[in-house]
Amino acid sequence: MSVIGQYVFNGLMLGMIYAMVAVGFTLFFGVLDVIKFSHGDTLMVGAFATSSRRGSACWRWCCARSA
Repeated sequence: MSVIGQYVFNGLMLGMIYAMVAVGFTLFFGVLDVIKFSHGDTLMVGAFATSSRRGSACWRWCCARSA
């Protein structure tokens, strides 16, 4: 798979995640007329759990990238 194909695939996956969060906001607000701000918290817990399952190599790469 080429690099451009990977960029397109990653962009589509990220867009789908954003769309699912937006649909969750819309459904919750449409049914209860209350704004629920815990969607971001749930998304961050999922991201943290995923990165922890990948192991410490991900954290080393992120720290090296930010330095």
